[in-house]
Amino acid sequence: MLRIAICDDEVNARESLYLQLERILHEGEEVVYEFSSGNAAVRWLEKHPGEIDLLFLDVEMADMNGMETAHNIRKFNRELLIVFVTGYADYVFDGYSVGALDYLMKPVDMDKLWHTVKRVRELQLREQEEMYTLRNTEGTYRFRLRDILYFYSDRRQVVLVCSQSGGELREYGFYQKLNQVEEELRLRKERSAEYSFVRIHQRYLVNAVRVEHMDASHVAVGGRELPVSRAMKNEAMQKIARVMLEVSVCVR
Repeated sequence: MLRIAICDDEVNARESLYLQLERILHEGEEVVYEFSSGNAAVRWLEKHPGEIDLLFLDVEMADMNGMETAHNIRKFNRELLIVFVTGYADYVFDGYSVGALDYLMKPVDMDKLWHTVKRVRELQLREQEEMYTLRNTEGTYRFRLRDILYFYSDRRQVVLVCSQSGGELREYGFYQKLNQVEEELRLRKERSAEYSFVRIHQRYLVNAVRVEHMDASHVAVGGRELPVSRAMKNEAMQKIARVMLEVSVCVR
């Protein structure tokens, strides 16, 4: 499912691009948000990581232009695909500094737009196995597995703890059982063994790749000490030690 946002301070430009996208999007793909300023886009995107896959961003905007907007977005999100839309070719090379996927010149050519969206679909397909999606009352969030530190249960909810750019930890709660999350990740590991999530306690499921330290009763993840239960200690420690050894070998 491809989720798209458009950021342009001109209403007509947003509507025109929206109508063009409607003609080429597949079922389940949609333009879900429109922003009339760079400031609005930055504020919203920072609070909703992973909810948007692709942002069409106008370069020439008042207050905060497209380049400034992209630089601010990259402070907390390195993964969002950004396509600049501009009336001037002068900006094309500036996009490399913010990891822009592509540039589209105004008025947007339908054939070039189709090819851009096709590229995004191909990238999304390759990365799908590396993403974890959750839904709660605030919206849909998607996280790269490598950014997830651990999950923990809290009454009827599961809370995902992840690291953002700059090392800040954030938590996102959603209604599910930790056993279900563990099983989903176990099945995914059978298809791609890069990430291993290990149950260390009835309440905690940790990303073994992100474990910084462990002893007989605790593991350190993201600077936090998490308890290891007696019942799960032996198996959990063996699994984590194996992953930590594999990581150290890869680093060498």
